Formats: sequence, structure tokens, C-alpha cells
Amino acid sequence: MLRIVTVVGARPQFIKAAPISTLLRERHLEILVHTGQHYDHNMSELFFSELGIPLPDYNLGVGSGSHGQQTGRMLERLEEVMIVEKPDAVLVYGDTNSTLAGALAASKLGIPVLHVEAGLRSYNKSMPEEQNRVLTDHLATLLFCPTQTAVENLRREGISEGVWFTGDVMYDAVLRFSGMSQERYGAAGGLDRIMGGVAFQGGKTELSAGQYYLATIHRAENADDPQRLEGIFGAFGMLDKPVVVPMHPRTRRILGEKTASLPQNIVVIEPVGYLLMLYLVANAYMVLTDSGGLQKEAYFLRVPCTTLRNETEWVETLENGWNVLSGVDSDSIVRNAMRPLQCVGCDQRMAFGQGNAAEIIIRRIEERLGR
Repeated sequence: MLRIVTVVGARPQFIKAAPISTLLRERHLEILVHTGQHYDHNMSELFFSELGIPLPDYNLGVGSGSHGQQTGRMLERLEEVMIVEKPDAVLVYGDTNSTLAGALAASKLGIPVLHVEAGLRSYNKSMPEEQNRVLTDHLATLLFCPTQTAVENLRREGISEGVWFTGDVMYDAVLRFSGMSQERYGAAGGLDRIMGGVAFQGGKTELSAGQYYLATIHRAENADDPQRLEGIFGAFGMLDKPVVVPMHPRTRRILGEKTASLPQNIVVIEPVGYLLMLYLVANAYMVLTDSGGLQKEAYFLRVPCTTLRNETEWVETLENGWNVLSGVDSDSIVRNAMRPLQCVGCDQRMAFGQGNAAEIIIRRIEERLGR
């Protein structure tokens, strides 16, 4: 039986961990460590309960702070856990500060690093996420790539040993939980009733399937710039449908009192759990986001997306116009959000595997670690 320390700290990592942890615990011992990077209930504990992930064995309670402070505190506390637990390997996900801290702590102790969602590149090194994913890939022993594009990215950087195309565990999760989401919320009396059960400011209009935009803003370059943030929400205010915004705590903090005076078509709600988010995505007219994971969830659910960035790691989602890059210029956001949706009649090339990424990943771990 292998001893695997799994490091998570943010919403997307909880989602990615769900399919793998379920299978991993059938055959091996997993020690789950939550760094506390996301500590709001709706950004953290709710996901564990909804996704059936066991409560963490360790919650490091790191909380917020500058990148250096947060990563440094994680590194120190993760090292202590690894020294006590003596794992055969450390499993990390994605590209957060938790990912880098977990990989660096393990590597310094000579413990194999297993990186799920390896090989992604935006080629924008000003993004903290890009820095984290590049460094983690160069520390990793086994690199599990969600697409063939990711495999090729690593090859160009001279990384070929221990690299595997596995498919995307987020595709596993959507296939596993979307039916549960529709069953739970589809029987709840419609979107307007669901939204009435969630804390929100200014429920100004009824919501119906296919007649609203779903928007999330959380990346530091957007959420930490008040002027840019006001421009983004100003663009939302010019759209032709209601815009539902599950507002990240960081975004709410920057907007402050201005949250209450946003354009009338914007409905701000608290962050929601994974199952409700899947339901909101599946029933949206379009997703507007700067999130990497939400671009994919929209794609998997055949919902058009406009990404409020100038680049994306998920280039496969751009095919046939399912996803377009608008940047954060107000005119560009409005133009792209209101574009003709010719993609809806197009087929999708599913470059993200067959929905069995978790099984492949665990099999490769067992083969490499000899168990």
C-alpha cells in the first residue's frame, strides 16, 4: 500500500481531487492536506461535503497574504507534515501557490512529486499561475497531462521522462457530477427559486434557462485593479441579459461599497458550491470568466464562453468559437459576449480524454512506484 500525501488549497483543486481520491483510497493510503489557501466556507468546506471528499487530515490554515508570505508559510508547514508522514510520493494539482509549495517541499526532501494537470502554458510569465506551473513541472517526477498540447509543451522544454497523456480529471468530474447537479437543482422549482434561496443583492429580474450570462472574476490582474474591475462590470451592464456573478471574496473586497451600485442587470450572489455552479453553467446563455477551470466546464457542457484574458492555457476550447478571448477592454467584452453563436451547431473535438483520467493516473503511479 502506497502512502500518498495529497496537497490541495483552492476550489479547482478540490474538484480535481474528487475523482482521484475516491479511487486512490480503494487501494492505498491517502493523507489529505488542505493548506487553507481558500478558507471561506463556500470556497472550501462546502466542496468537500458535496464532492464526497473526506475531511482533510491536516488543515494548515495558511489563509491570505502576499504570494511570498503565503507560499513561504505553506512551504514551512508542508515540510513538517511530510517529515512526520514519510510519504512515498506527494500529489499536487494545477498551478496555485499550494501546488508550488507542495512540490518544492517534497523535492527538497527527496520525495517524488506527482503533478496532475502538467504541461499547461499561457506563455504569460507575469501570471503567478504560469510561474507556479512551470516550476512545478520542472520539479515533478511524474507529469500527468490533460491534453496532447500539454505533452508537446513539455517536450519543447526538454521534459519527456515520466510524462503521460491521461485526459483531464475535470472532465471526469463533470461526467460524474453533472447528472447529480441537474437532479438536485432541476427539481428545485426553476432558476428564480434557486436564486431566491441564495444570498444576493438586488434580485432585479427573473432568471430562466438560456437567458442569463454567468460571470466570474477572480484573477489578481483583474480583481486587484479597481479601475479595471469597474470597466469589466461596466461592460456587463451593457449586455442584453441579466449577468449572474457569484462574487469571489477578493473581488467583493476591492469593489467595497460600489458593489451595491452596480448596473441593474447584474445579480451578485455569494460563491456557490460545485453542484450549483454546474447547474448555473449548464443553463447559462454564456459564461464570462477569467477562470481556467470554468472555460473547460462551459466547453464540456456545450455552453459558449468569453474569456476575459488575452491568452488561455486551454487552446482546445477556442475551436469553432466555443470560447473567445476578449481581454478586458469594455467594447471587446460587449462585442464578443453578444457575438453570433455559430458554435452551437458545431461538433466538438474532445481533446480531454474519455473521462477515465483518474484511473489512468493511479495506474501510472502504481507502475512507477512499483506497487
